[in-house]
Amino acid sequence: MNRLVEEAPCWNTCARSPGKNMDRSSFRTRLLIVAGFATIWTGAALGRLAYLQLFRYTEYYSRAQHQQRLIVDVGARRSDIFDRNLNPLAMSVPVDSAFAVPSEIAEPQMVSRLIGEVLGVAPEEIAARIVASHSFAWVARKLPPEKAQRIAAMNLRGIYFQREGERFYPKRELAAHVLGYVDIDEKGLGGIEYSLDAPIRSKPGKMLILTDARRRWYDSSDKAPETGSSVVLTLDENIQYIAEKELNQAIHDTQAKSGTVIVENPTTGELLAMANWPTFNPNAAKDSTPESRMNRAASALYEPGSVFKIVTLSAAIDQGITNPDEVIDCQHGAIVIAGHRIRDHKAYGKLTVSQVLANSSDVGAIKIGLRLGAPKFYDYIRAFGFGQPTGVDLPGEGRGMLRRLQNWTPVSVGSISMGQEIGVTPMQITSAVSVVANGGLLVRPHVVRAMRRGTQISESPEAPSRRVIRETTAASMRRMMEGVVLNGTGKYAKLDGYTSAGKTGTAQKFDIATGHYSAHQLIASFVGFAPINTPAITVYVQLDSPVGPHEGGMVAAPVFKRVAQQVLAYLDVPHDIPVSLDARSASRARASAQTLADVSDFDPQQTDFSAAAGNSSAASNSLAAANPAKGSSEAIPAAEEQTVELDEGSGIPVPQLQGKTVREVTEQCMKLGLSPVLVGTGIATAQSPEPGTTIRRGSHITVQFARDVSLVTLADRRKSR
Repeated sequence: MNRLVEEAPCWNTCARSPGKNMDRSSFRTRLLIVAGFATIWTGAALGRLAYLQLFRYTEYYSRAQHQQRLIVDVGARRSDIFDRNLNPLAMSVPVDSAFAVPSEIAEPQMVSRLIGEVLGVAPEEIAARIVASHSFAWVARKLPPEKAQRIAAMNLRGIYFQREGERFYPKRELAAHVLGYVDIDEKGLGGIEYSLDAPIRSKPGKMLILTDARRRWYDSSDKAPETGSSVVLTLDENIQYIAEKELNQAIHDTQAKSGTVIVENPTTGELLAMANWPTFNPNAAKDSTPESRMNRAASALYEPGSVFKIVTLSAAIDQGITNPDEVIDCQHGAIVIAGHRIRDHKAYGKLTVSQVLANSSDVGAIKIGLRLGAPKFYDYIRAFGFGQPTGVDLPGEGRGMLRRLQNWTPVSVGSISMGQEIGVTPMQITSAVSVVANGGLLVRPHVVRAMRRGTQISESPEAPSRRVIRETTAASMRRMMEGVVLNGTGKYAKLDGYTSAGKTGTAQKFDIATGHYSAHQLIASFVGFAPINTPAITVYVQLDSPVGPHEGGMVAAPVFKRVAQQVLAYLDVPHDIPVSLDARSASRARASAQTLADVSDFDPQQTDFSAAAGNSSAASNSLAAANPAKGSSEAIPAAEEQTVELDEGSGIPVPQLQGKTVREVTEQCMKLGLSPVLVGTGIATAQSPEPGTTIRRGSHITVQFARDVSLVTLADRRKSR
């Protein structure tokens, strides 16, 4: 028994040994299974990771970037637009835009209410902008300085500011239809701003916003926009001012619905001025009507009337069918074509071809057109550029209306000979008359002179030209058109000190309601050039539906005279005939009492025409004073001559602006909330009110500029930077 007891431990030990071996074997098995699963899982994970990294990397990277990064375009700084003398017509100035980070705004309703009170906008509209996004939302773009300062002073959490460029037109309505306008994103929507939007605008800036997994903004960075190419136009701001001033005077005097004035260099095709009425202020284009933004000079379609007789007679003389001295029987003012009786405005008998043009005889022009024949007539009409765009570098140009030859009716030759049954634009008529002025060549009109990018200047290529009529034909037509001014319907276009030539036009408008030409709604026009032997300018004038006197010779020819007289004097064109003694005396008297013409503050809608009408020479003198021409050292009148009405009460001190450029003055005034009135070009020489004077925000401050040789020029200042 004792032996059995003594042997028990050994039995127990022996009994446990096989079990221990089995446990170890089972552990190893389990370990191998776990290791196998781990290996398979790891391999699968690594394989999946390799698949995502090697084959799906681009997709998931872009998705991550889209979720974590928000890129907001910041309007590019548009380059400047200058006139031919590098006077700025359009520029960009820095302004502040407010944006919100909604995830940081604890009380959107309160923030919306506070900002809405400053902006004058309903709080609900501000709140809708804020809740539209989790990471970024524009609150207000391109704020006036005073409103930006008021919002910044509130120190609202989640409201930030981004610097952007805002387009500014310092001369307001001046050349508005040529310049065009832009939208809130600085995208061109009209004129040169639209046609050259890409080179002017270049690439916009970028604002990068980084967000976390909950779309909360935690960082941002800016990339400055690239500067585009500035544009130098063929326009001259002084000539443009003359054209707009005289057009608005004519609109006031005649109560016409609309009007156009074009001034062109007939030899080069350069447009020196293009004025339209009604007009608009491109600084507030959104407040204007589509009618006022229409560039009538390039796109308005109308029947030219008697002005088109220039084409009829030019074609006939060029073909040798007639000559200026041939006598035409005008049949006492009546002719029948294909059963249609056409009556002249007077019962003319026998007239020479020159007299047909001078007296604007419809019957005489029709008889010459019939002798020319439809095929030849059609070819010359096309050669003069009608029925097709002129190619002017402005958007929206019309091609006119010229039916194909096979669609002409038996009466078409007669109708077109006197300017009916054909649609033209003012630009087409101007180009056609320039053919006669320059010796028979059709030159493409253009308004862009050069592009500038940094120090690189790319001038526009010389406008192509092609011959339309022989030089001898053009010379004959110039003499015949001079007869219109001296002895015919255009006597009110006669200049003092210069020879001039032209043609009047009085076209009936087609009344859609009655299906006939209206006896009361007419388009009065005059187009001419001066001087005759060496034409420097071609001037076109059109008035739509004038009230009272409505003939082109009565209402449009005087406008031609006022515009041409001033422009020729401004360009220093030598006189080719003696100047009358009365004109010299009147010019000296007006010069002694002249006042500064403020081009930048010109507002056609609010101009006092009774005061602005004046005389052509006086206007020319005042313009010369505003911008001393071609290196003149004549001093600009003192600032005290300008009257500035200031609001009473405390405000901000007037800064020192003398010695600054136009751009620097504009930017500083806008930062302070002042409205600059810019007079002249170059460097600021005088200002009113004086520096240190306290005025209210929003008041006008008049700054005079000069290009005096004793001052640093704009070009020198730029080179020194």
